Amino acid sequence: MIDLHFAPTPNGWKISIMLEECGLPYTVVPVNITRGDQFTTEFRSLNPNGRIPVIVDSDPPEGGDPLTIFESGAILLYLAEKTGRFFPRDLRGRYRLQQWLMWQMSALGPMLGQNGHFSLYAPTKIPYAIERYNSEARRLYSVLDNRLGETGAYVAGDDYSIADIACFPWVMTHKAQGFTLDDFVHVKRWFTELRARPRLQKGLEVGRRAVRKTLDERARENLFGTRPATDPGPTGALEPQHLDN
Repeated sequence: MIDLHFAPTPNGWKISIMLEECGLPYTVVPVNITRGDQFTTEFRSLNPNGRIPVIVDSDPPEGGDPLTIFESGAILLYLAEKTGRFFPRDLRGRYRLQQWLMWQMSALGPMLGQNGHFSLYAPTKIPYAIERYNSEARRLYSVLDNRLGETGAYVAGDDYSIADIACFPWVMTHKAQGFTLDDFVHVKRWFTELRARPRLQKGLEVGRRAVRKTLDERARENLFGTRPATDPGPTGALEPQHLDN
């Protein structure tokens, strides 16, 4: 059994989608990141960086003690290796996929995250920051669009893979971030196809009812500040995401 320490964010949904796609049994352990659960000693013992997602696999392939893994890209690679799914076997295919997975981790996710922050959540609107991150986000959409135009199928090539699973939840935020997929025809084709996958949809349903679109000051501090929470605060709120379904 796998315990998934989770909040309903793009990085969290990467892993719930993967677990559903692989048909692996798992238990969701909610992490209320607006309340500051990610700053607790218990959670930091799992991830010193204080971020979701984290998995704890009580049945790792080599046996022994439960295995704890943080960082969504590392978790996707582990689950692909554990199940033998959504990851190429040949050398060139493996590294082609890993390139695009690293691209999502280092570029698409962080830049869309910054664009969303400065456009939607920053208390002071800073035109330079908004323009800077919006321009970079648009460039990255173009990179993805060109890639999907080249393959005519999926991010890493002909087969659906963890590279697609990593990118999809971030592309879900396109409307809130001020983009239309009509400007990126290959991304639109890919997005529509993936969105129709039943197991992907099931993975997206995890924690979805906990999404909220307004933030009080304490929640903003826990999400965007650096000070750990000193008391539990109110329950029931998780990181807001404005999504296109």
